[in-house]
Amino acid sequence: MTRLILTAHSSSAGGLKGAGLADIVIPVEPRLVWGPLPSDAELTAMLAARTTQKPRGHWLDYVSQPIVKKIGADDLGLIELCRRCETVELWMETEPNDQLVLIWLLDHLHAHPKAVTNLVLRYVDASLREAAPEQLAKWKFAGVEITHDHLEIAHLAWQAYRASTPQSWFNLLTRDLSILPQLRRCVVEMLEELPGRATGLGASEMRILELISAGYGHPFDVFPHYRQRFQRRVFGYWEAGTLLEGLALAPVPAISGLAEWPFRIEMHELRERYERYKASSLSLTALGKAILIQAEDFSRHNPIDRWWGGTRLTNDHLWRWDPVLIAP
Repeated sequence: MTRLILTAHSSSAGGLKGAGLADIVIPVEPRLVWGPLPSDAELTAMLAARTTQKPRGHWLDYVSQPIVKKIGADDLGLIELCRRCETVELWMETEPNDQLVLIWLLDHLHAHPKAVTNLVLRYVDASLREAAPEQLAKWKFAGVEITHDHLEIAHLAWQAYRASTPQSWFNLLTRDLSILPQLRRCVVEMLEELPGRATGLGASEMRILELISAGYGHPFDVFPHYRQRFQRRVFGYWEAGTLLEGLALAPVPAISGLAEWPFRIEMHELRERYERYKASSLSLTALGKAILIQAEDFSRHNPIDRWWGGTRLTNDHLWRWDPVLIAP
């Protein structure tokens, strides 16, 4: 019997494999909380059998487990591999990107409802990445067979997230989402990253300003890896670096003191630049201080052009959150 687990982080996959909970553990890792979403065609190709996908365009590109090669699964699509396994379990953690990966995968299966019948959803309510394999082996998470109702809700949510405005995503709050227990929290947390009514900044950007105001003066002091301090769960390491740059390098910045950029792998590989970045002494500008007390709006002074799901946010198309959805 071949057991397959799908998760959303390579570190989680390593722990689950080390715990002996499955024969194959595959991380499905697109960052769906950040940047423009892949097109429908790209998303379909990512989960299809490998043909001519561009590098890093296939869901198995990061998998090197010998057993995957042993069963000849290197080039298989998601559905084909699931059919070769006796059991398939989805272990998605509670953070928004994990939940978006979950609804994306279930939406893909929604288009092929009779293709896979051996799916189980595990109700994971703890961080798999922070647990040692021996600890993971002892944890027990309830599991349910994935039904048509799971696929329907996931399809509704995924299409809402891909829409050109956040309205359908906001409307999910009127629905019973309990069949996917972490989805409602995901909906709210993503809405909170829309620009605020008074400030023009999302919740994570505001948290960066709050932490700098509280005396955390170096870049890595205000990054999400300090989970209890940062308190927001949507963005990760690389995204936080870009958010900080946006606040510090804008025409009218909210933060001063950033000593090095851009925040890319090249900077990390050059010791002098990396050390200079780490040593940056951050402080709030006059605009940053005014935004923090909701007396100024970042978007009144600076251009906005970023993606939130399928919505392109610009100064002329600036959906806001307060905590109700506010149309441009």
